[in-house]
Amino acid sequence: MTKKSAAVAAQRTELVSITDGIATVEIASAAGGALASYRWWQNGSAVDWLRPADPAAIGRRDAGAMACFPLVPYSNRIRGGRFEFAGRPIRLPTGPDDPHHEHGHGWRHPWTVVSHEASMVVLRYRHAADSWPWSYEAEQKISLAGGRLCMTIAVRNLSDTPMPVGFGLHPYFPATPWTHVQAGVSGMWETDTEVLPIRHVPPPAGADPSIGFDVSEVDFDTVFTGWARHARISWPERGRLLDIEAEAPLDFLVLYTPPGEPFFCAEPVSNITDVFNRMDHEDVSTGCIVLAPGQRRSASVRFTPSLAV
Repeated sequence: MTKKSAAVAAQRTELVSITDGIATVEIASAAGGALASYRWWQNGSAVDWLRPADPAAIGRRDAGAMACFPLVPYSNRIRGGRFEFAGRPIRLPTGPDDPHHEHGHGWRHPWTVVSHEASMVVLRYRHAADSWPWSYEAEQKISLAGGRLCMTIAVRNLSDTPMPVGFGLHPYFPATPWTHVQAGVSGMWETDTEVLPIRHVPPPAGADPSIGFDVSEVDFDTVFTGWARHARISWPERGRLLDIEAEAPLDFLVLYTPPGEPFFCAEPVSNITDVFNRMDHEDVSTGCIVLAPGQRRSASVRFTPSLAV
C-alpha cells in the first residue's frame, strides 16, 4: 500500500458519514467530536457549507482544523484558567499555547458514537471530575433532512453539587472577498490584548452585524450580545446563502474574522468569554448556567443552505 492510499484508508476509518440524499456530513468522533465536512453536490462538484478538514488534520485528530467542533463545558477563554464558584477555587491547566484554557474539554477528547443511522448520528463524551471538579456528560445529535443540518448539543451534570456551565458550537465557514454576514445584535464586549472582556459597548459603527458587513473588511474576535438567534451568511459571487437559527440559551454570537484567512467563524454560544469570572455582572446577562445535580440543558442549531436558481 502506498503512503497516499494508506493515508486515505486511515482517513476513512476515522470518519463516520451521514447523508439524506442531498447533503453529506462527515464526523471525526475521535477528533473532539468534530464535523470534518458538510457539503452538497452541484453538477458533480462539491459545495462546502463549512470549511472542510484536510486528510492531515483528520489524521492528527486536530479539532481546531475541522469544520465545526463542540464547546463544553463553556465557550471561549477563562482568564488564567482560574475562577471561584460557591467559595471553591478552580484552577484549570494552562500553558504557553493555552494560557486561558480555551473552549473547555469537549474538543480535546474523543467522543463515542452511541447511535448511527443513515441521516443521523449521536455522539457522547463523559468527563470525570479532575481539575474541573464536576463530572458531566455531553451529547451531540447531528442530523440531516432536506439538505439542512441540525445539531443539538446537551450537557448533564453527573456530580452531586451544582455545576456552572456554558456550551455551544464552533463552526468554520469559507471566506471569500465578498462573503457577507448579517445578524441582529444589540451590543458587544470590548476586549483587552488577550481577547478577554473589559467592557460592554454598542456594536461598532460601520461594522454593525445588525446592518451587515463583509468579512474581508473587519477584524473581529468578539462576543456579541442581544443576538436574535438568527444569522445569514451570503456568498453573492457564488449564488449561495446559509441561514443559522439557534435556540435558547444560545443567546450570544461570537464572530471571528482573522484577516487574510480563507475562513471565518460565527459561533452560537450560551455564554460570554470569561463568564465564570463575570457571573454577577449587574448591567447585562453573561450567560452563566448553573446545573443542579442530574440536571440537563440542551439547544439546537439549524444550518439551512440555499443556492440561486
